Formats: sequence, structure tokens, C-alpha cells
Amino acid sequence: MIRKLSLLLAGALMGASAMSVVYGAGGTTANAAGSETYRQLAIFGDIFERVRAQYVTPPEEKKLVESAINGMLTSLDPHSSYLNPEAAQDMRVQTRGEFGGLGIEVTMESELVKVIAPIEGTPAERAGVLAGDLISEIDGTEVRGMSLSDAVDKMRGAVDTAIELTILREGASEPIKISIVRDVIKVRAVRHRVEEDVGYLKINSFTEKTFDDLQAAIEDIKSQVPADKLRGYVLDLRLNPGGLLDQAVSVTDTFLNRGEIVSTRGRDPKNITRFDSRDGDEIDGKPLVILINGGSASASEIVAGALQDHRRATVVGTQSFGKGSVQTIIPLAENGALRLTTALYYTPAGTSIQGKGITPDIKVEQPLPEELQGRDVSRGESDLRGHIRGTEEDDAGSGSVAYVPPDPKDDIQLGYALDLLRGVKSDPAFPPDPDQAVLNQ
Repeated sequence: MIRKLSLLLAGALMGASAMSVVYGAGGTTANAAGSETYRQLAIFGDIFERVRAQYVTPPEEKKLVESAINGMLTSLDPHSSYLNPEAAQDMRVQTRGEFGGLGIEVTMESELVKVIAPIEGTPAERAGVLAGDLISEIDGTEVRGMSLSDAVDKMRGAVDTAIELTILREGASEPIKISIVRDVIKVRAVRHRVEEDVGYLKINSFTEKTFDDLQAAIEDIKSQVPADKLRGYVLDLRLNPGGLLDQAVSVTDTFLNRGEIVSTRGRDPKNITRFDSRDGDEIDGKPLVILINGGSASASEIVAGALQDHRRATVVGTQSFGKGSVQTIIPLAENGALRLTTALYYTPAGTSIQGKGITPDIKVEQPLPEELQGRDVSRGESDLRGHIRGTEEDDAGSGSVAYVPPDPKDDIQLGYALDLLRGVKSDPAFPPDPDQAVLNQ
């Protein structure tokens, strides 16, 4: 597995989702199409035949059809799309949280693949790949000219197959060739650590493993810090582009004893689905601070919005991405799939964040480093062409800077959260009062 990383996730968030999966062809039956619709379909068929027969070079017919399908879907909103068998399989692998690959976190630098870090206990670490290495060739093929996605796809592969990387390393006089045998890489959806007297929980994405990883992380923190010494928790949802809806519900339920978590509302006004929490706060009522920024989207906004509405947590950071729609993954023939927007979701207070995002209780900006200053790194759902306009959307729009410093010492937002929990800083929004929850007013 190679996990694609970028300091600036805003540009990649068009694929962010709160997703559900439908196994079968059931669902609401549409009304029969009118005669005008069939006339237009006949025109499409005529155009397809003329392109296939008369275009200057013979076109690939399968590609023509896929492009036509995607054109129809992308005209609806930025998140509906057709997934061919390869893309559908990649989506399934990502949501499982397991990959066949090397185990390195990478980004792109100077047209080469740069290793952010090898993942502990993976083939890449055992083979001697180091943070900061630049990959110039993959199995003898030059990386220059590839996109990051192409390079990542080339490094993925079947378990027990070998791959050779050519690496440029600072201090080495010649390129280094490293042979690695791919293995199953289990990605941790949740990373955690103890910050002296505070538990830090970082959710990277909402995969099938997120809830289990979160439970294990909380137990580990409790084993390291006695209950009377533990001041609280930081739940970091920054740069989290979303994922599975059921995992967002389970994560939220971890911190709540009762009440609604989220509701989804589809095309039919009567089609409302509500998700409620069960009894049991896994952090025993300890104070909770949530961090968000412009890279927090969809499923992560469900978590932040629910805990904010219930006054269970104080939200710190900047405006979130503002993606308040749910995509249903509908399997199709030959293992392809349709990703279709079928509902909008609403926070427990009945608020849609579509095109608006979650507004933090305490706004704390994270300055950009000098090399990123002047770039447009503040993009939200409201900036996407063809986005569904939300009922709460206003002129301010959604989104904010999507940047988190790699070194926690430079992380102003995290530092503010730790100071709140330790009593170094004070704010009327912390600690939140559950009796003042919007739901109770």
C-alpha cells in the first residue's frame, strides 16, 4: 500500500464522501420517461454512431460510452460519477483499509516521488527506505512525467511480487537500487499518542477499520495515563476527507450517551433516516476538543457537527469544507459501480452544512509556511462548479486553509487545544454546557 499524502488536501476533496453501499438493484422506481426524453436518446445514438464511423481516427468505443456516462453524472454535482471496474475495485480497497503494497507515505516533489515516511513494520521499512528519499525510477521506468496517482498505482500490486525502486538519497554519491517484496499493508485509520496529560486522537479517514482503531487507541491512552491525571482528549479531524457514513456514526457514538447523531433526507420529503447514539461514553465524560480546518469534509463534518450540537465537544480551528451530501455506491454489471448523490445530511439541530461547513466555536488560524504563502489553498464545497446549493449556504461560502504543520511544535491549533484542556487558556465556549445544547432549547 502507498498512502497518497499532501499537505493541501482541499484540491483533492472532490472525491470526499459520506458513503453508503447498496447491494442490489432495488430502490425507488422512477417515472417512465416521456417521448421527448426518448427523442433525445435517439439523437445521442445517432451522434455516437457518426463519431464511431467518421471520426478522423478510430475512437475507443468503450471509452466513448464511459465518457458519455460520466458527462451525464458530473452535470448533476461534483460527487456523482461512474466507476469502471478498476476504479470500483480501488474504491473498495480504500474503504477496507488494507492494500497490497510497500508501506510508504509519499508526496510529489520536483517531479519525483518523495517519501514522507516508511510505515513501521512494513516491507519498505525492512528494505531500508528512509524518510526524505526521492524515488526516481520504478522498475526501471522514469518517475518524471508521471502523476502521483500513476506512480502510486505502479507501486501497488499483488502480495509477494517484487518491485525495484531507484532512490536518490541526500549524502549518497550514486542512486540506490532497492528491491522490495510487496505485502498486505494494514493502514491505521486512527493514530494516537499521549501529550503528557492529554490523549491525542487523529482520524485520517473513515474506513471499515476506523471505529475499531479508535476503540483500541482510547484503551491504550487510558492504560498510559491514570484517570485522575488525564485532563481530556483532542480529536483531530483536520485534512480528513471523509469516508463511510456508518463509521462516522459509530465514531460519534463513542463520545455520546444519547440523542440523534445525524439524519439523511432524500428526494422524497418523507424519506428521512435518523441515526441515534446508544448509552455509553467511552472517554467517561472527559473534556473533548475537536480540531477542524478546510480539509475536514463530509464524514468528519458529521462527527464535528453532532458533538458540537450536543455541546459534548468544543470545536477549534477554521471553517470546514462544507460537503453535506451522501453518495450511495450501487454495484453494476462487470464489477463497475455508480456513485450517486442520493441524500443530504443534517446535524442534530436540523442544520445542513452543504456549501457552508462547520463553523468552529473558537476560530484559530494556522499560518502557512513561507513556501506556501501567496497560493490559493482555501477551497471549499461552495467553490466547486455545479455543487448542490444548501439551505444554509450564505455568501461567505465554505472552506478555509487546509494545512497542518508536520512538526507538532509548529501546530498552533493543536497548542491552543492543549492549553484549553490544561487551563492555560480560557474561553466561554470551553468547557461546553450540555444543558445549553441547541437541541434542548
